[in-house]
Amino acid sequence: MRIAMLSYHTCPLALLGGKDTGGMNVYVRDLTRILGTRGIGVDVFTRSQDEHVPHVLHDLGYGNRVVHIPSGPEIPMARSALVPYLPEFVEGIRQFQQAKGLHYDLIHSHYWLSGLAALQLRAQIQAPIIQMFHTLGVMKAKIARAPHEEPSVLRLETERKLVAEVDHIVSSTRAELRELQDAYPDAIAPVEIIPPGVDTAHFYPIDLDEGREFVGAPCDQQMILFVGRIEPLKGVDALIEAVALLKKQGIFERKRFCLAIIGGDPHASVAEMTDEMNRLIHLRDELELKELVMFLGKRSQDSLPYYYSTANMVVVPSHYESFGLVALEAMACGTPVIATDTGGLAHLVRNGETGFHVPVGDADALAERIRILLEDEQLCISMGESARLYAQTYAWTAIVDRIVALYERTIHTYRPAQGQTE
Repeated sequence: MRIAMLSYHTCPLALLGGKDTGGMNVYVRDLTRILGTRGIGVDVFTRSQDEHVPHVLHDLGYGNRVVHIPSGPEIPMARSALVPYLPEFVEGIRQFQQAKGLHYDLIHSHYWLSGLAALQLRAQIQAPIIQMFHTLGVMKAKIARAPHEEPSVLRLETERKLVAEVDHIVSSTRAELRELQDAYPDAIAPVEIIPPGVDTAHFYPIDLDEGREFVGAPCDQQMILFVGRIEPLKGVDALIEAVALLKKQGIFERKRFCLAIIGGDPHASVAEMTDEMNRLIHLRDELELKELVMFLGKRSQDSLPYYYSTANMVVVPSHYESFGLVALEAMACGTPVIATDTGGLAHLVRNGETGFHVPVGDADALAERIRILLEDEQLCISMGESARLYAQTYAWTAIVDRIVALYERTIHTYRPAQGQTE
């Protein structure tokens, strides 16, 4: 079995916390690796963003490749500017396939842009499509707070087309399935609920002294940790405001702590810094939190277990997450998670057992839950152990069996339909 994995707008090898790097990158990377252990060949196709990076890399092992396809300028570009280069991307995949003498049994596409490419590719290679959206445009529209956060009309139209025309959809949770069914009740492809997995050989508890030495954390401070992209829907502003409330309440005098934020580029020039990063830095400074809130920038996936294990808690304050992979990774490292009760997070984090739920955007509730874990060390430890045990049920070794079974069923039942065109 050979799979064409499409991740058009972002590379699975990119550093975590960048503008377009997050849980989807981790999913594609880890799934490809674990499929390799099962003897399944995977080529991950992504748009080349740097002409100095080799177009074919074997960083995922087991003979599987990440193939960077030149599609437009080989520089980072906004997702909104990438649609015109999709035909070039698809043609690049076809050329690679022909040059290597390959046949792909199935196309596994991620996000709506890759799905659009998959429809074009299927028309040429006659292979079925399994689609994962990771985030739906209709859900993004519901939580948008400004016009520039609204999904494009093209995205909404493309997602509607995909749910009607792909061969199978993978949904991370029942909540995501309900969102699909509510948004597109009339025409929807078969859906399988398969959650992302976690690499428990990589994400596991590391001794506190070893973690602190690696991350350079002050030994006399507890650490609150955020990991993710720096964009409005991640809700980092509410987290910074919660820290300000804790300081005002005098908690810092009793329990010294800091908030470490992994993601974005806080050292970029004024011209290159994103609006959200600039806004958050100004918010921190206005609230006089320079000594409490540290922007660490992007970090490699290999370093994250050290940060998770060093942190007393990980906070995921997102306005919406279809799943919440950061929460799962943190729990696998034995760290309790405070998360908003939205999307997949409401199901992934067990309130009062592996962490706490808080309402979206509620800095007061967030501050109260953080305070509880700062002041109750035994609760923090017991929740962390419960989190670790619960995360084991999401180990990739079990999840991948369900993915492979879906691949086999989809390939076996696929019949090219007349009129399957671009």
